[in-house]
Amino acid sequence: MTEDARFEDGREAPLNLGAFDGDDLKVISSLAQDAVFPASEMRWHRQGARFALLLNRVRWEDAGKTRHAAERVQSVLMFNNVQRVSSQGVDKGDSDTILSLLQIEFTQTDAPSGDVLLTLAGDGAIRLRVEALEVTLKDVTRPYVSPSRKFPEHPA
Repeated sequence: MTEDARFEDGREAPLNLGAFDGDDLKVISSLAQDAVFPASEMRWHRQGARFALLLNRVRWEDAGKTRHAAERVQSVLMFNNVQRVSSQGVDKGDSDTILSLLQIEFTQTDAPSGDVLLTLAGDGAIRLRVEALEVTLKDVTRPYVSPSRKFPEHPA
């Protein structure tokens, strides 16, 4: 006789997610919330129309977070079809600056084109003009214990 699978029997695996609309992007935004990265880990490949970030993201999806300290994992956040990149409050000359990602939003301007806004802590922002929304979030390392050993908190 077979039994239904139990959540406990599942295995955690690296994330590899895609987003092609605003609803999909909300999922990626929630998983990338509170990710940190040095300014030197941002790249815009103009000829390839890609913008990428190498993030140290919180493993919000971690099913074992009640059993161990908070974990992070390095992930690549890739935006395709990028026509223009602009920023505010980001010191491009200081590659050692550590930035913290709070939210990612998409505003459609002329379907399927639009703007992706990456809101950063400290009033910083990065705006990407995209021909069409195509985003991937992919874990590229094994999880590691967060240096603070705690999950970020957002007071209400």
